[in-house]
Formats: sequence, C-alpha cells, structure tokens
Amino acid sequence: MKANNTLMRADRSASLLWRRHLCDRLATILSWLGMLIVVFMLGSILWTLFKNGLAGLSVHLFTMSMAAPGQPGGLANAIVGSIIQTGLAILIGAPAGLMTGIYLAEYGTTSRMARTVRFVSDMLLSAPSILIGLFIYMMLVVPFGHFSGLSGAVALAILAMPIVVRTTEDMLRLVPVAMREAGIALGAPKWRVILFICLRAVRAGIMTGVLLAVARVAGETAPLLFTSLGNSEWSLDLGRPMASLPVAIYQYAGSAYQDWMQQAWTGALLVTLGVLIINIVVRVGTRGGRS
Repeated sequence: MKANNTLMRADRSASLLWRRHLCDRLATILSWLGMLIVVFMLGSILWTLFKNGLAGLSVHLFTMSMAAPGQPGGLANAIVGSIIQTGLAILIGAPAGLMTGIYLAEYGTTSRMARTVRFVSDMLLSAPSILIGLFIYMMLVVPFGHFSGLSGAVALAILAMPIVVRTTEDMLRLVPVAMREAGIALGAPKWRVILFICLRAVRAGIMTGVLLAVARVAGETAPLLFTSLGNSEWSLDLGRPMASLPVAIYQYAGSAYQDWMQQAWTGALLVTLGVLIINIVVRVGTRGGRS
C-alpha cells in the first residue's frame, strides 16, 4: 500500500512538473513572439522613414523656409517653430508638474485635495490631445481673436505636465524615510530637506520624466492645429501663428505635390529621429542614475 501511494505521488509530481515545464515553454515562446512582432513593426516604420525620407535631406531643408509647390524651399521655419513651442511648453509645464508632484508626495499624501489633484493629473495623462487643443482654442484663441504660438505652447505644456507630475511623485516616494528623518534631526526645515536631500537623490529620475515629456509633445499635431495653426513664413513672434514641424508634415502629406510629399517624409524622419534620440538619452541617463 505504501509503495502504491509513493508511486501515485511520484506520478502526480511528475505530471505537475511536466505541466509547469510546458507552461513555462509556452509563455517563453509567446514572449519571444510578441517581442519579434514589436521589433518587426518598429523596424518596418524606421525602414520606411529612412527609405522615403533620406532623399529629401539637404542643406536647403535646414536653411530655407516653407515655399509654394515647385519652388525651392525647406522646413527651417517649421523646425525652429517646433523647438520654440516645445521648449516654452517644457519651461511652463515642467516646473508646474514638479511642484505638483512634490505636493502630492510630501504634503498632501492622503488629503482630499491630493486625491482630487492626482485624479485630474491621471485624467490629463490619458486625455486625447485634440481635446486639449480645443480647450486652449476656447480659452486663448477665441477671446483674443487670432492663433498664436503662445497658445500652442500652453497646449503642449498641459500635455507635458501630468508626465512630470507622475514621475516626480513616484521618484520622491522611493526616497527612504530615514533620509528625510536624518535631515530633520539635523534641524533642517522640511522644505530644505525636500530641496537639498530628496530632490537631489532622485534628480536623475525627474530628468528622465522631463525628457519623456519632451518626447511626448514634440510630435503632437492635433493641439497645434487649433492653437498655433502654422505659418509658411518666418515668424518668431509668439503672438502670431507659428510654424511647427508636425503641422507642416500634416499639411504636406495630404497634398498632391511630389516635392511637398518628399518634405513630409523627411520631416517625419526628423521628428522620429529626435524622439528616438531623446529616448536613448533617457535610457542611458536612467542606467547611469541607477549605477
């Protein structure tokens, strides 16, 4: 009887081990398959962009403004306009997101106000960008009666802000309580502990969030269509319509002119390379911060 029970238990153990081994192999195969699909799709996108966009790279692309079909032109004003609007958006959204994240992590962890702010931030994080553009259109474009680069920067700032909020809050929650208590024990007020101890400890993670926000807003088109609109001429005035690379790509890609379509492919390649470089910087910076 004991021998039979031992054999039955051995058979059940062997069967369970076989099922676990089979499930492990199946999960591994599915994981590899998913990875290959993602890599193939990303590689196909990059190959298509390089194939169709490299032909349009020239000096004129970076030195001349947008021109009429058949005329020599480039995307210099659109590139500069994108840099200005994206940079101003980060200057507006990053400090506001940083301070909000500090409040959520350090001061209002369980209050009703903190829960409300966190809920609104999460909603903005998943809100469609076109809704943000419509909101700024009603708030800044309609009352003033004209499109402007400033309204485009504000729309992009709203899109960047929740990313910085979430990153800052999560990073500050990783700071050990003992580190805060050590600063307070030395007589430092709470704001100095946050500024000189907590933020310094997680500065690499916060910078990562800011760079991710830049990558998020750099290629946005929908909010800019309702705010800065676009401009085929040089314009550095934030109170006037301002060109941007995503809007120029949108306009050129839908045209029937071969030269405009070529510049649209090249502009898309530039945006993709810019976002790719930012993501590489984020990965390298995060690895350096962890080490």
